[in-house]
Amino acid sequence: MNGPVAEIRTAVRRFLDEVRPDAVTVAVSGGADSLALAACVGRFVPGASAVIVDHQLQLGSGDVALRAARQCAEFGLVARVEAVEVSGPGGPEAAARKARYAALRPASGVVLLGHTLDDQAETVLLGLGRGSGPRSIAGMRAFDPPWGRPLLGVSRAATRAFCAEQGIEVWEDPHNSDPSFTRVRLRSEVLPLLEDVLQGGVASSLARTAAQLREDCDALDSLAAAFGGDCCAVDDIAELPVALRRRVLRSWLIDEGVPELSDSHLRRVDALVSEWRGQGGVWLPGGFVVRRAHGRLVVEPES
Repeated sequence: MNGPVAEIRTAVRRFLDEVRPDAVTVAVSGGADSLALAACVGRFVPGASAVIVDHQLQLGSGDVALRAARQCAEFGLVARVEAVEVSGPGGPEAAARKARYAALRPASGVVLLGHTLDDQAETVLLGLGRGSGPRSIAGMRAFDPPWGRPLLGVSRAATRAFCAEQGIEVWEDPHNSDPSFTRVRLRSEVLPLLEDVLQGGVASSLARTAAQLREDCDALDSLAAAFGGDCCAVDDIAELPVALRRRVLRSWLIDEGVPELSDSHLRRVDALVSEWRGQGGVWLPGGFVVRRAHGRLVVEPES
């Protein structure tokens, strides 16, 4: 068998053979990507489950979730719907993502997500446009426990073709065509323009770039983890190459409980070492502040 069915089944089988999870759950939205993934998992993993998150943001979302649950049951998955309340800072996309991942996080095993090659390309472009640093441009990992993404090398067109060939009815999320969302404009305007100007292959090229950068980041993270000095002592870390020093600082701050560190946060903390002029503390997410005193860096709750 050739074509999208074989391509997607091979990708899912390869991921499962490499990871060998003790339990598998598929996150399903009702769209082509997650339904193609769910159909393959139902074929390969007896006893696997599916979770359909109802964000309750659209009229009739409960009906969409129930239909997706019935489809997953037909694939042989144990399916359930999780209704969540979307609220909090960062805009509706960020709030929905936070609520979704909280509902999906498993007690054990892995949760498989239907992210595709196209999603990876969009993520890289978003990171480039926002200047979010190498971790953002490196995109999504195929396996970032407990999250698994078997379809990162598969195009969105392939998942649609899979569903068409298998007779799987797909739900079209109206948010995916709403130009008020940045990612939608990247998908519908920017990437097609790049494909035209650069004569094709842009999504694959962006994904390859992300993979190469991720390998570099992993190597630098390993070197930073092996640092044997005092990460709070300015004299110990000042002579480190910048890329290593910021990774040492990042690990220290995460260990101290600081959440959601961005590249700009790290640069400001690093300036307490590399551009010291007696400046005040650096305020960080979670109500923390980093200060330099007597040749040392100190992180403490904001007073």
